[in-house]
Amino acid sequence: MRRVYGNVVLLVAGALLASAGCSRQDSGSSGADDGPAAPRAVEAVSGCGTSAWTDPADLSSDRKPARCSPGAPAPHPLAESRKLTIATGTLSAEYVAPLQVAVDKGEFKKEGLDVALKVLPTPDALPLLAKGDIDALWAAPEAAVMNGVNGGFDIKWVAGNFSPDPASKSGLWVRLKDGEKPADVRMAGRRMGTMIGKGSVIAYPMEKALARHGGGLEKIQFQQLGSADVLTALQNGGVDSAWLLDPVWRKVDGDSRFAFLGGQPAGEPLGGMLYGRTLLHDDVDAGVALLRAYIRTVNTYFAGDYKKDETFVTSLAKLLKTDPSVLRSTPSLRMDWEIRAGTTDRLQSAYRAAGVSEGAPVPESKAVDRSLYAEAVGHRSST
Repeated sequence: MRRVYGNVVLLVAGALLASAGCSRQDSGSSGADDGPAAPRAVEAVSGCGTSAWTDPADLSSDRKPARCSPGAPAPHPLAESRKLTIATGTLSAEYVAPLQVAVDKGEFKKEGLDVALKVLPTPDALPLLAKGDIDALWAAPEAAVMNGVNGGFDIKWVAGNFSPDPASKSGLWVRLKDGEKPADVRMAGRRMGTMIGKGSVIAYPMEKALARHGGGLEKIQFQQLGSADVLTALQNGGVDSAWLLDPVWRKVDGDSRFAFLGGQPAGEPLGGMLYGRTLLHDDVDAGVALLRAYIRTVNTYFAGDYKKDETFVTSLAKLLKTDPSVLRSTPSLRMDWEIRAGTTDRLQSAYRAAGVSEGAPVPESKAVDRSLYAEAVGHRSST
């Protein structure tokens, strides 16, 4: 399986680099090769005080995510409206909800942005982002992205998405052997069913969970399955373990035959918004405006336990085309626009362990840009 995953990542990275080369030739200026841009003026933002920024080095699981007051940061409409396309792998997952709500409530329009959400798998979307055919990507710094950056493509992770509630058990589940206790589980040699490839950001929390139980990405056997088959294979013994997402893990929670071994680190988003040269360099005002609308949506509608609001859950379920009871069955996500320090380093370590990364590790400075969301909330520090 490693060979298959590796080839997929390298093929996508190759397409990225080819597209990136064309993009640089066609667009002429303002790219990464032109040297650093002049620093932008950052002004204080009403409703966004000291709580609107947290130290990126704070990795504590109980860290409170950054927040502004509801309705803040206030819209700052662009002089001329822009049409922007954001690609996303799905429109039905809960982590996409802030984008759906921002469109539905007109938050993007308040900034002078006409935003279209387009469903595209990440491997298909990356070359389009490189060519400027789409403006942003709601995804994650997966192995294909990091390989593309490592080869010279100018793409950066500019905003986070969420971290799980501590009560969530979305993550690695194992079928216990007769008489086996969860603390005694040793994963080496066991089969894992997953619909997620080794090049996904999930490789990082998966590696951490495996390491605590005598395993590692290189010590287990992967069996890639369809989303509808992962749970069935775990329940009938077709695989020994599986990475179960919300709300699927509810099907085995409380069943003594299964044990939860770990999930995404609390307080550390692993995905969010990715920009290419268009919003990073050619139209930074639009890039900041897009994040301002996203951040305002989080502060207004997702600041706390949003699932306590029955009316909101009902409307959100309609946007996500799911049953309200499904949304209520799992804890609210902790929506979080910030990016933790060192996350891309930890991700790349997992990719190397999985055999899906090439070349030297990409430094965080080439993969992450916090300046746009800092400007949106009026944070002046260069951290």
